[in-house]
Formats: sequence, C-alpha cells, structure tokens
Amino acid sequence: MNNPKSKIKKPKFLRWLGLLLLTMLLVVVSRVPAVAATPRHYTELEFAPVPEIQIPEYTRYKLDNGMVVYLMEDHELPLVGGTALIRTGDRLEPVDKIGLATMVGEVMRTGGTKQHSGDELNALLEQRAASVETGIGTASGSASFSALTEDLDMVFDLFAEVIQEPVFAPDKLELAKRQQAGQIARRNDDPNDIAGREFQKLIYGDTSPYARTVEYQTLDNITRDDVVAFYGQYFHPENMILGIIGDFDSAKMRSRIQEQFGNWKSASKPSQPTMPEVSQAKQTGVFLVNQPQLTQSYVQMGHLGGQFNSPDYPALDVLNQIMNGFGGRLFNEVRSRQGLAYSVYGYWSPSFDFPGTFIAGGQTRSDGTVPLIKAVLAEIEELRTIPVSQAELAYAKDQVLNSFVFNFQDPAQTLSRLMRYEYYGYPEDFLFQYQKGVQATTVEDVQRVAQKYLQPDKIVTLVVGNAAAIQPPLTSLSANVTSLDITIPDPKSS
Repeated sequence: MNNPKSKIKKPKFLRWLGLLLLTMLLVVVSRVPAVAATPRHYTELEFAPVPEIQIPEYTRYKLDNGMVVYLMEDHELPLVGGTALIRTGDRLEPVDKIGLATMVGEVMRTGGTKQHSGDELNALLEQRAASVETGIGTASGSASFSALTEDLDMVFDLFAEVIQEPVFAPDKLELAKRQQAGQIARRNDDPNDIAGREFQKLIYGDTSPYARTVEYQTLDNITRDDVVAFYGQYFHPENMILGIIGDFDSAKMRSRIQEQFGNWKSASKPSQPTMPEVSQAKQTGVFLVNQPQLTQSYVQMGHLGGQFNSPDYPALDVLNQIMNGFGGRLFNEVRSRQGLAYSVYGYWSPSFDFPGTFIAGGQTRSDGTVPLIKAVLAEIEELRTIPVSQAELAYAKDQVLNSFVFNFQDPAQTLSRLMRYEYYGYPEDFLFQYQKGVQATTVEDVQRVAQKYLQPDKIVTLVVGNAAAIQPPLTSLSANVTSLDITIPDPKSS
C-alpha cells in the first residue's frame, strides 16, 4: 500500500537539495576572482565634453503701461510659477524708519486685499497647495506665485490682487512689528550673525543703508500711513518686471496678463530715487566683540570690493577658486597643513549695482585666532607677489567652467537670471561673456587682479570671541584694538 506521506516528503527533499546545490554554486562563483580592467591613473581618464548650453525659448514684451513681461513655457510638469521684480528696496527707506520696507513687503501679503483678507488668502491657497508671497530686500522688491496648471486662473487673480490692491490691515502690521521686535531681541544669540552684521558696519558704516540695523525705536516710528506711502511711491507698472514659467499656453497667458495688469495705471509718476553713495568707513584696524562664553573665535577680515560688471570679474572669480574650497590654497595651507581653522575662506564678493566686499576669515579655537589671521594675510600676500602655476590656473579654470552648467539646471534659473540682468541693466548674455572671460584668463591676469583688488593696507579685521582666551592677544597684531558695543538699545531710546 502506498504511503501518502512518502509522496509529500520526496518532492520537498528534492526542493531542499536543489536549493543547497544552487547555494554552493553561488559560493564557488563568488570566490572566483573577477576579471577587471587595469586601473588607470586619474590623469588618464577621459570625459565627454560639457554639453553646449542652450537658452530655452522665451518671449519678452512690454504692456502699454510700461510693465515688462517674460514668458517661458515648460510643459514637463503641470505647474506654473511667476515672479515680479519691483524697483524698490530697503536702502530707500528713511533713516528714522529702518524696517519700513520689510513691513511693506510682509504686510502687503499678510494684510490681505480689497477683496480677500489675509486669512482668506491663506485658506484659498492652502486648499490648492498654491502660494503667493511678497517681500522687499536691500535692492529690490518681489512678489511670486506657484500653482498647479488647473488652478492657474484663480491663483494668478489672487497674485494680481496682492500686487495692486493691498490694504495693509492694521492688525497684521502690528503683528509684523511684534515679530520684528522679537528678532531684534535675539539678534546677538548667534556669534556668526554678530560677525557678519558688525563687519558690514565696519566696511559700509553703521548708518549706511547696506549695513544699518532695525532698532526698537525705528520700528516704533513706522505707521500704517508710512507703509501705504512707501507702497504708493514704488509699486507702479513701470517699475515692474514680471516673469512666468511653466505649463501654460503663451497666447492665453498674454491675454490673462492684459486682463489683470493692462489697466493698472500709476496715479503719479514713479519717483527716481538717488542711490546711496558707498565708501569704506573704516580704512583699517582690528576690532573685537568680546563674548566671554565662547570657546572659539569667529573672524572676518576684508575691505570694500566691486560690482559684477567689472571687466576683471572673470579673472577675480578664477582667483576666488584658487583661494577657496577643497584643493584651494586657504583650505590646503591654513586648515589642512597648519590646522588653524574649522573653516576658512577668502573671496571677492561683488554686488550688481553697488560695491560689494572682499571678505576673508574663518572659525578657529581661541588660541588659534592670531595665527589664523596671520596665515590668511600671508596667503593673500603670496597671491599678490608670486604668480600661480600653470597647473593651478588650469585646475581653477576647469573647476569654474565645469560648474558653469549648474547655472542652467532648470529653465526657472535662466528666466530669473534674464529678469535680474534687465533689472540691473546688464546684457542678457552677461553670463556667457563671463564664461569667455574665464576661458581667456592667464597667470598674468590672476596676479594683476590680486595686486589690484586685494589690498592688505585697507583690511579691516573683526573678531567675535573670548578676549581672555585669545592668546597671543589681538594686540600682537595692532597696538590699538577697538572693542565694539553690541548692546541692543532699549525700546524707549535709540
């Protein structure tokens, strides 16, 4: 008689046997040495050339009221985004009302419009995972939106409302002022922020629009009438550049823009503001913000710099690459070989329409402060006096040129750049002119710009750290070390 159990065990046994044999085979195969190509030195590796960059197609036109419009279609995703640049900035606010532009930029969105309160705007946008945002920085104002294609009409209408019909609700203005006051109270919490803020004051002057800070008193001076007046002075169609990118039809979008912005008229001629003059406030010197609780020092040193439209900008950017990053002189010498810094940097940092800075520095332990400063100064002097090698130049240029493609990672970056260049009066091919300039940079160019733009006799040095722990002391650098008072003025006195 057949045993039914034997029929079950036999195939199960065979399955386990097959699995065992397969496992043994895999173990044997894994122990056989792989046949690999002969390793090659990194200098023998060959890479495909960087692809030629193509600017996406776009349309630029102007409405009858003077507003400039850029349209760039991109149908990869069902999304549409837009940004408006407005010719304004906090550098234009009165000296006794510092913080006014920030209030305008914030409350024109949070304060709602003639048709929708700020809370209603929040609810409508959140339901559709959309956004409308506004703000004002140093040299420009902005408004932006993002939406799914299917929600574009509604979101774009809200965007147009916020720009043209803000009501600056008093309660939202008071809320924004309280939040700003909270930031004032916390501004000395981060030593890195202290270093950045106080260094700007040393270079531009503490009353300069490029360095001054909001105080309780200047904030208290701001009224809703001030906010409305500032908005009315600068928010005009002639002062605006609008760019839209995404999944839309250009013909329909032009019609939509005309419908929402075509009838926007200025009640008065936009003012032509005078840009603040810039000069270096402190010509040299060593300055200290004493923070006894710190175990390390935050160092910033430098002087007034220049603008992007300098003909030497490409060569200066190559110089920046020689100084900075992995493989850069400051990293190799100051951080790696001498072990003087957790981080170290030095670069010519230009701005679009006012002088930027040359700034160097880093973070180090307290007893490394003076050696760090001396080491950075030594590297600057060497760049000024000794030509870089051809190999170092080639490496730096390759780094700059190979990273050039990242300026065009997506069409939105390109559109933003086109708008920014028009805003500041730069040619639309400015970035390509820069690329050609980098390609043409020579060893002689690098030394020439180092000698011209790196000026040791004008370097201002700021240290935020524990004075008692800084050994050797800062007086070993200069007999006169100026202590800076960063006490926050009382709300009742400024």
